[in-house]
Amino acid sequence: MTVTVLLTGFEPFAGATINESWLAVQAAKQIIESQRDSKVYSEELPVEFHTAGSILTKRVAELKPQIVVACGLANGRKTVSIERVAINIRDAAIADNTGNQPIDEAIVTGGDVGYFTTLPIKRCMQVLKEHDLPVNISQTAGTYVCNEVFYTLMRTINAQKHPARAGFVHIPAQKDLIISECATALALIVITTLDSLNSEDACLAGGAIY
Repeated sequence: MTVTVLLTGFEPFAGATINESWLAVQAAKQIIESQRDSKVYSEELPVEFHTAGSILTKRVAELKPQIVVACGLANGRKTVSIERVAINIRDAAIADNTGNQPIDEAIVTGGDVGYFTTLPIKRCMQVLKEHDLPVNISQTAGTYVCNEVFYTLMRTINAQKHPARAGFVHIPAQKDLIISECATALALIVITTLDSLNSEDACLAGGAIY
C-alpha cells in the first residue's frame, strides 16, 4: 500500500538567503520515494505566526497523510533534534517575516497546554545513531514559529479519528551539519516511522538532566 507523507520546511528568515530546513526536505523527499512505496508531498511554509499553521492544517486536510514531519532550522544546535513536545505559547525573541512579534500569547486561547509527538522518537534516534548521524531528543521546540507549527500540527492530528504519525525535527545550520546529512536524517526518520506504524516505540534513554 502506498503511504502518503507530508514534509514541510520553512522559507528564509532573519535576513538569511536560504533556510536549510527547506533544502533538506526537498532532498529527503527523493530519498524516501526511492526507498519506499510512498507519495511524498512537500510544502515550504512562511515564517509567519498564524499563517504557517493554517497552511499546514489545510494541507493535512487535503492530503490525509499517514506521516507528517515538519522541519525547521535551529541555528546554533549541533545535532538533528527530534522534538518531543509542543507547547501552547507564542513568545518571539525576534519578529517574524511580517514584522509580527507576539509575546506571552497563547497559540490557541483555552487550548491544551501541550501535545507530544506521535513519531517513534526513540527508535528514530537509535537508527540515526546507527548511521553515525548526530541526533538527540529535544525537550523544547522553542517559542517561535517552529513551535507554533508543531503545536498546530499535533492539535490537528489529535482531532482526527485516525491520527497520523506526526512530529517536528530541528536541523542545524549547514556550517554545523551539511544539508545532505540533514536530508538523510529526515528520510531515515520518515522511513523508520513508516516501518513502525503498527509497533510501539523503543524504550531507550533520551531524556535530559537539565
